[in-house]
Amino acid sequence: MRAPLPLDCAGPADADGGDRMRETRRGRREKAGTTIPQLPWETVRNPYRPLDILSPEQMDELHATSIRILKELGIKVMGANARALFAAAGARVDDDGVVRIDESIVEAALATVPKAFTLTPRNPDRRVHLGGDHLVFGLVAGPPNVHDALRGRRSGNLSDYRDFIRLAHYFNAIHLIGNQVTAPQELPANNRHLDTYLANLTLSDLSFHCTAIGRGRAMDGIRMMAIARGIGIEEIARDPGVITIISVNSPRLLDDAMGDGLIAMAEHGQPVTITPFTLMGAMTPVSLPAAMAQQNAEALFGVVLAQLVRPGAPVMYGAFTSNVDMRSGAPAFGTPENTKANVIAGQLARRYGLPYRTSNANASNAVDLQAAYETAMATWGAVMGGANLIYHAAGWLEGGLTASFEKLILDVEILQNMIEFLRPVKWDAEELGFDAIREVPAGGHFFGAAHTMARYERAFYQPMLSDWRGYENWQIAGAKDASARATDLWQQALKDYEEPRMDPAIREELEAYVARRKEEIGDDEP
Repeated sequence: MRAPLPLDCAGPADADGGDRMRETRRGRREKAGTTIPQLPWETVRNPYRPLDILSPEQMDELHATSIRILKELGIKVMGANARALFAAAGARVDDDGVVRIDESIVEAALATVPKAFTLTPRNPDRRVHLGGDHLVFGLVAGPPNVHDALRGRRSGNLSDYRDFIRLAHYFNAIHLIGNQVTAPQELPANNRHLDTYLANLTLSDLSFHCTAIGRGRAMDGIRMMAIARGIGIEEIARDPGVITIISVNSPRLLDDAMGDGLIAMAEHGQPVTITPFTLMGAMTPVSLPAAMAQQNAEALFGVVLAQLVRPGAPVMYGAFTSNVDMRSGAPAFGTPENTKANVIAGQLARRYGLPYRTSNANASNAVDLQAAYETAMATWGAVMGGANLIYHAAGWLEGGLTASFEKLILDVEILQNMIEFLRPVKWDAEELGFDAIREVPAGGHFFGAAHTMARYERAFYQPMLSDWRGYENWQIAGAKDASARATDLWQQALKDYEEPRMDPAIREELEAYVARRKEEIGDDEP
């Protein structure tokens, strides 16, 4: 195993008090019980007004086009139970399963949707709020592969899955666990969700996205979170603890498994995020306005279904619109079009009074400059669009086909930078510093000034991945680039990790639930 990265950042060579500064920073890390500098767990809020790309007139046209799609073209619904709910609400249901709804059904549903909600995990101190100006970052979800610089690219497996959960618990910038961070492919597909839920609940104390491919997987997530919290199924319906993503199979198809998962979650008061998978040029027309109109129609359709199941069920407006590479057909992320789509989707979510989920994905095949600039571009679009949840925010690589340990470290650094950017500027007479400016003569410096010495310990954001040493000191320390330093950091984080305490009786009940459900499921679907 590689030696951990030397994390003390050398100050200027001639700075007064430089050694004391480094010693104090070391002390801060020791008090925190970690060798890696990171921000504390905190509620992140975006104090800035979201960006509006579209004019009010353009928004009206976009909405009207979405309603035309729902009314004239409709959405094909594979599940008979979902079709029955729409029929009972007055929708037109054709023999081929296409459901058409008019604007009155959409408006009735939007009237009952909560504008915000809270997710409570087994540790109530790790609650997350979704809505308003709150911002939550989620772990990568769904890749079939995993990668790190030491062992290379490989199929997803339970051991790596567990390490990702440990890292999600360790890094405070990650607030929510995604759905199957990497799929443990050595386990049976029909019951491996039970092993991943168990890892989520025992190796962390965060809320998580449960799998909603069918009713059974959704109900297992709900019941296991209820067990972990020591409450019943009725109580968790009033105080949700898990969330899921319902993907519309664009263009305009809701399959029966997704419909059943949505219905189960909504019935039990757990939030669903309706996220069409809309790639311009493949799943939608090539133009951004058309893609947004289709995405909006598909998202509204899912919102309506959730409210038909249970009026007042929490729902998020999900966006995942990007473009394909027109030469190869491969998905592209972190593009200017993807960034615009993130912002426009935020406008739509605010129009309807819905909490907003998007992602900061990238299409790079390696943890390199492309991965960094595409992720940063998409992150800015999500934040400027007023996102409440940025899904896949830590660890996403290769267009979602790989969960990367090094990428997780890079992403946590990006997220921490964003958290600091969103922190309001402290503003008072002392911070304006007129007396400090007067104290230092023209041509002098502020390294030893009283104003500096009183603030140096917490004056600036302290990065965990960036290396600010001069070139010579960087060479002496091994001349490691950011990717190599990220390898050191995830290894060190796993060394530092401490499993959150769980009542042994609750752990035993969870393990018994998993064993019983595996036996019940057998070779069938859950």
